[in-house]
Amino acid sequence: MMKFKQLVVSLILASAFAAVPALANTKIGFVNTERLLREAPLSVAAQKKLEREFAARDQELQKLAKQARDLQAQLDKDGVTMSDSERKTKERDLGNLNRDLQRQGREFREDLNLRRNEELGQIQERARKAIQDIARAEKFDLVVEQAVYVDPKTDITDRVMKALGGK
Repeated sequence: MMKFKQLVVSLILASAFAAVPALANTKIGFVNTERLLREAPLSVAAQKKLEREFAARDQELQKLAKQARDLQAQLDKDGVTMSDSERKTKERDLGNLNRDLQRQGREFREDLNLRRNEELGQIQERARKAIQDIARAEKFDLVVEQAVYVDPKTDITDRVMKALGGK
């Protein structure tokens, strides 16, 4: 899908360059969406929100991992001197703890990715609207998101970030 978009943009730009007289009146802008999604105040706030939202679960996972490490260390250190039944019980406990840790870690990552995608979708929608508003207000003929080379004077990323920060 991304290659198709790049091809379409390339074809549009190629046809624009073919019509040199029309190009003189064409106003083109560029938005660095990667930078926008990483640095915009709205994106930074969303990242902090996610960190707060998932902090308790992350701490619980870290606590479980420490318990597993401690139990493994105890088995490594004292396993030889333990009775067979005690060692087997601790090994079973360690196995159960590791399975719980893996399951909870997987659920944590899935939930975090789902929420991150929800937040990202909202930010992308607002960014798209802000880009369109700026393009209309400043009478751009074309605004692209990917390019091999960009003259800094065509980069409107900072203006879009400012528009997103003000909302």
